[in-house]
Amino acid sequence: MPATTWIVVADSGAARIFAADEPTGPLSELEAMTHPEGRMPARELTSDLPGRAFDSAGQGRHIMESEVGPRQQAVIDFSQFLAKRLEKARLHRELQRLVLVAPPDFLGLMRKALGTELQRLVVLELDRNLVKLSPKELRERLPERLYA
Repeated sequence: MPATTWIVVADSGAARIFAADEPTGPLSELEAMTHPEGRMPARELTSDLPGRAFDSAGQGRHIMESEVGPRQQAVIDFSQFLAKRLEKARLHRELQRLVLVAPPDFLGLMRKALGTELQRLVVLELDRNLVKLSPKELRERLPERLYA
């Protein structure tokens, strides 16, 4: 069985996983995932107003806000979901190399979500949003050789 390279093309609202059995070969799509919450306005992701708290001294009240908004949390959750899917594939020896293609912000979240063993499999990263391209169009935008 050839060493398979998986190409993960993702953004905050969708991810597609492709495989390439050769460094210069064509791509075959293995899986597609959508995450509509990654594109929803924050007001649609939460129906509750932020909680309120009293100041420890005095009569003031203020709104308690989390450091991460609901939309950003949904995007973080999606990157972690995707990383878990990739880790499962690694454990089942479905992939030997990994190529990540995503816009800069989501690529950064993916890096954080990947465990050490998956990070070692990354042979190429591209900070571009190519999630809507066909396999042929995507292959044309990747380097001729995906790995050495």
